[in-house]
Order: sequence, then C-alpha cells, then structure tokens
Amino acid sequence: MKIVTYNINGIRAGIKKGFIEWLQNNDYDIVCLQEVKALEAEIPCDQIKQLGYTISLFAANKKGYSGVAILSKLPIKNLTKGNGFAQSDFEGRVIQAEYDNFLLINTYFPSGSSGDERQFYKEQFLKEYLSFIQQKQKQFQDIIILGDFNICHRPIDIHDPVSNKNSSGFLPQERAWMDDFFSLGFVDSLRQVNPHPHQYTWWSYRANAKQNNKGWRIDYIALSASLKSKIRNVSIVPELPFSDHCPVILEL
Repeated sequence: MKIVTYNINGIRAGIKKGFIEWLQNNDYDIVCLQEVKALEAEIPCDQIKQLGYTISLFAANKKGYSGVAILSKLPIKNLTKGNGFAQSDFEGRVIQAEYDNFLLINTYFPSGSSGDERQFYKEQFLKEYLSFIQQKQKQFQDIIILGDFNICHRPIDIHDPVSNKNSSGFLPQERAWMDDFFSLGFVDSLRQVNPHPHQYTWWSYRANAKQNNKGWRIDYIALSASLKSKIRNVSIVPELPFSDHCPVILEL
C-alpha cells in the first residue's frame, strides 16, 4: 500500500502544471492533499476518477483558502469532514477516513507566520487537536495522521535552526507540542527509515531556497506505534514543480 501526503498549494494551479499526469504515472492507493483552495465543482473530478480514485474534499468556508482532500482507490467505510472544533472546521482543516484496518486523518495545521493573531490560533488549534486525537485513540487502535503540520520538530528538520529559533514553525512551544503528540504513541515514519539531515518538504519561493536546499520539514506521516513494523519505505520527492511543498510517500 502506498499513501501520499502533499500540500498542493492550490489544486487548480497544480493541475495546470501536471498534477493529474503525475497521478497517472504513479500507482498510489491514497493521496491526501492540503491547501486545496477549491470546491469540488472547480476541479476536473472526472479525470481523477478515471484513474480509479474517489474524491472526498472538505473546503473552507472562505473561497480559495485552505481545504483538504482524500483521493482513494481503497473503499472508505466512513468519512467525516472536520474534527468538531468550530474554527478548524470553518477553515476546512481536517478530514477523516475510516478504512477496514485503520483510521486515516488528513490535516492542514494553521501557520502562525503572518502575525500574532494567527500564531495565537495555531496554538489553540494544537491544544484542541491533541484532545481530538486522544478521543480517536479510544475508538481506533491503528491510526495514520498525516499532512502539513507547519512545525519542524527537531534541529535536523530545518536548514538553519539557530537563526530560526524564534520563527513560527520552530518555536520551543511548537516543538514541545510535537514531543507531546508523538508521546501519545505515534512514530514519525520518515525517521524510522531515514535518520539523515537535509530531508525537507517545504522551501520558500524567495532567495533560491529550493535550489540551495534551504528548507523545512513540516509535512509528516505519523503512525500508531502498532503499525511501525509494517513500514517498508518512506520517501520525499523534492523535484515536483506543483507546489512550494513536496510529497511524502509511505509504503506499508
């Protein structure tokens, strides 16, 4: 089984750059997208469905903003849009798919980089999200949580940890939240197979950041520890041109 997480930064723009052709040329079972920035009626769903995917999209109330989607070749038993917290659901940040053997939660975490107000909301979201996940753990043994977390967990996950120590996305309280999250019984799938530095999933569009690999690893696929032994491989694909992020691909 191959599962992908990808902040597409606008699916309509991604489609113009070849996103559907990329899907066609690769055999993925589940593709989770964040920052879709579109309604289902605004994308060529028929072309995606012809590749064998069902499309489940949860858009933000604000047009052209946020939004998450799951493209799945596997049958979904139950689909839930949102996580029950008002602002999170208003912004289209969480979509849940229950499969036969596991629960998958696709999440687009808020960014706090635009100012204090959004950073305050980001930290509110993080508190709410932990309680949400703890409730899900009472219902499901095997959970896969993936998406754009908008946080670098450790110094190895960011190109310049010293100068970014006070930057949103690498703040001490955000990194401590990641510790708390993983301590609930989840593993960082990439780090199970790849302990090396310079494994980034996002690069600024400024100052040739991608060409110089001055990036951040903020996109994760986290698994319940019970699934750890099933990991076959985890990879990132930095060369894709569809977004300022790149996909993370998990093989189970």
